[in-house]
Amino acid sequence: MSSRAIYPGTFDPITNGHIDLIQRTIKIFDEVIIAVAPTPRKQPLFTLEERIQFITSSVKKFKKARVEAFTGLLVDYVKQRKGTAIIRGLRAVSDFEYELQMALMNRRLDTNIETVFMMPSEEYTFLSSTMVKEVVSFGGSVKGLVPEAVEKALKNKYREGY
Repeated sequence: MSSRAIYPGTFDPITNGHIDLIQRTIKIFDEVIIAVAPTPRKQPLFTLEERIQFITSSVKKFKKARVEAFTGLLVDYVKQRKGTAIIRGLRAVSDFEYELQMALMNRRLDTNIETVFMMPSEEYTFLSSTMVKEVVSFGGSVKGLVPEAVEKALKNKYREGY
């Protein structure tokens, strides 16, 4: 029986911390689907299409990873894709409370779907998409924290006055 993990998020933008978790996930599962949520209420900096493009180019070297957009309830999407687990990253204790609530709600909606919490490598424990955008907005460098294409796109967005 093959195992498929679903790694959901807005990925606005994808960071090297996300990529680190994807690498770790494919060591444990037969396949991982990076499920990108449109999330218009969060007012993403990049369009859904841009985010999917960044992720696709960032994970193309991983044969066991693919990228899709999804809408609706996550547990419905996981069932539709025959997923066995939801992957969630934990950087710090502050992430845990929210992620635990989400995991418990998802379990209540479907007891057959497990949530697996994973921690990134130490070098990425502080890293978030929000922090990356803020640093670039003030002219700081995020070199080595995001894929090169993302770094260039961020600089262009803020140079153009987003």
